[in-house]
Amino acid sequence: MLGSHLSVAGGLVNALFEGERLKLETVQIFTRNQRQWRAKALDVGVVNDWLTELKRLGWMGRTVSHSSYLINLGSPDAGNYKKSVDTMTDEVERCETLSIPFCVVHPGSHRGEGMEAGVRTVIKGLDEVIGRTSGFRTMILLETTVGNGHQIGSTFGELGTLREGVCASERVGICVDTCHISAAGYDISSRSKAGRVFDDFDEKIGLEHLRCFHLNDSKEPIGSRRDRHEHIGEGHVGKEGFGWIMNQERFTGLPMILETPKTMTAKGTPMDLVNVRRLRRMVK
Repeated sequence: MLGSHLSVAGGLVNALFEGERLKLETVQIFTRNQRQWRAKALDVGVVNDWLTELKRLGWMGRTVSHSSYLINLGSPDAGNYKKSVDTMTDEVERCETLSIPFCVVHPGSHRGEGMEAGVRTVIKGLDEVIGRTSGFRTMILLETTVGNGHQIGSTFGELGTLREGVCASERVGICVDTCHISAAGYDISSRSKAGRVFDDFDEKIGLEHLRCFHLNDSKEPIGSRRDRHEHIGEGHVGKEGFGWIMNQERFTGLPMILETPKTMTAKGTPMDLVNVRRLRRMVK
């Protein structure tokens, strides 16, 4: 299911309208201002409009939310950790209200305390969020990171340890960002190399726990540790890597979300539309 991260300016439902206009099959949104800790409660009218349009499109069970960039479940600072857990709880509650099955979050940063300490703190935070939202259907998806600085989650081993360490691990899945794994050092630039990388994913985590893709090419070379997204086929992942992903039956039905630059062609065509067409042409 191909989609894109779309703006909710003027109302959450506008992302669904834009997704339909672009002939997408799903969308990813922010359910709240991602640059603020505090957020207003969801308005009943906003929720009803969203759910009505979701049902009309037949998109129940396929949309994605991206949580706030402020969240750091690995923070060694008690105040920041508490705010992160509270905000992540709110994110999951919003997704449940909006029937959004997947809530993507960056695992966080250990801030110099060391990877083992950071992983333990993230697991503690996830356990607390899941405990507060017991019985919810919304799944938390840990997103692959580039591994810059003190980031947690740039290797499949780290992500596997995080997921396995959570008490209710059935509530936790993985979102693979193709730009991020390339920048982290996973070479998926050819079909054979992509196959080996995802075999490694299967061994360290289990492909059954891969629940979403962010399909982005990478401006920077493999292993650069730099998070710079590029249009499909114009970076260091390249057409072959995306071609391999698009032709895997085991990935059929997963949300595949573009987070590529929101630019236009010289003729005024949104690049989201161009990128989706490129990906669809790869399917054999």
